[in-house]
Amino acid sequence: MIFDSLDVSYGNMWGSHQGMTHPEPLSRAVAERRHAAGMEYAVLLSARERPLALVERWPRGKWRVYLFDDRSWRVQMTDFTPHHTGMLLVRWNTRWQFSNEQEYASGKWTVKETTTVSADGQVEVKSEFAGPRGASTEPVRARTPGPSGDPVRRFPAPVEDFLCPAPEFGDWQVFAPFLAQQGHEPATTVVLRDASVDEGSGPLCATGIEQLFSPGTRDTPDGPAIVEPVDAGLLRITSGRLAVSDPGWIGESSRTVAVPPGEFPVVLSLLRTPREAGVAAARVTFLDTPPRDWEMALRPDEDLGLLGEGEFYGVGVDTGTAAFMDATRTVIEGQLDEDLFVPLDSHFSVELPGTETEPNLIAFRAGRGDGAYPVWIGRTDDGQVGCVVVDFQLLSTDGGE
Repeated sequence: MIFDSLDVSYGNMWGSHQGMTHPEPLSRAVAERRHAAGMEYAVLLSARERPLALVERWPRGKWRVYLFDDRSWRVQMTDFTPHHTGMLLVRWNTRWQFSNEQEYASGKWTVKETTTVSADGQVEVKSEFAGPRGASTEPVRARTPGPSGDPVRRFPAPVEDFLCPAPEFGDWQVFAPFLAQQGHEPATTVVLRDASVDEGSGPLCATGIEQLFSPGTRDTPDGPAIVEPVDAGLLRITSGRLAVSDPGWIGESSRTVAVPPGEFPVVLSLLRTPREAGVAAARVTFLDTPPRDWEMALRPDEDLGLLGEGEFYGVGVDTGTAAFMDATRTVIEGQLDEDLFVPLDSHFSVELPGTETEPNLIAFRAGRGDGAYPVWIGRTDDGQVGCVVVDFQLLSTDGGE
């Protein structure tokens, strides 16, 4: 294919996704803000509704480019690292050959060739044949005729042959010459056309949070369900800092909020369906005054402007459990199974008591299990923290969750 224009769209990192469009698209504006902040994002370069290259921007100035052949198969991956010249070095390059579409879909290649280049131009080329990804069923020596028959070739080459400019945001023509490696020839002038999504409504909004704790019947994808608020005890705060965390990963997953010291009620929102019951949300209330505004609980280095439509910064859950606690509270890891995780098999919440003056911990099941969940701060008219809610997203509160 000879192309004189490229359609440019943006999204989150693809990982192992092999589709032809971004599974999580971003607007150009959000991608540009992420670029300026040194964050990850992906750029899809396509022509005539066919993907040609997927460019991933990684932290610390690294880039990765996936190339697609004329069947729209992702058959080549190139990693770029910063070089002392200020350019990018083609550090690793991997090509795959697949015998048919079924093998491509299952990740089974017939030939895999990996080229590694050092910063001073030392090149190593390794070929593998006829095996599943990451394995070789037959020595390359037996399948590769040549002067040496060596499965690995090493030789010096001018390092300039493996350098390219480090792109500024939007300077995607830098990667256009690499498309020729899969038979896509750029014209003398290549025009970039923005095909990204609109910025939309921005990050996830907290509309409808109060409804999570209002008893009654709700419609869900699984049919009618009943919302039932349930008391989970009093949470003791001594340091003036509330932490929301996975109790198995305190400190690593925690989100903290400045709150007054004292004892405050915790309520769970249970969602009961004909098949099961789960915790849809949990709330700790500090003031009886209803919140006027809701804001996302953020860490100091987090910026809402870097989020795409419907995205959020949330508390990470890796044990299927979340908890409210004082920010100074610690746990003994060896006691978690007996004191917390096993009891949660038969209860929706469990309290780990403290001493008479020390803070306790109230843990509860995370409605969808492991994942990330938004934490919302409800503020009163005068800006005080009225309550804090973690939403497990069993109910859609704004149509975008």
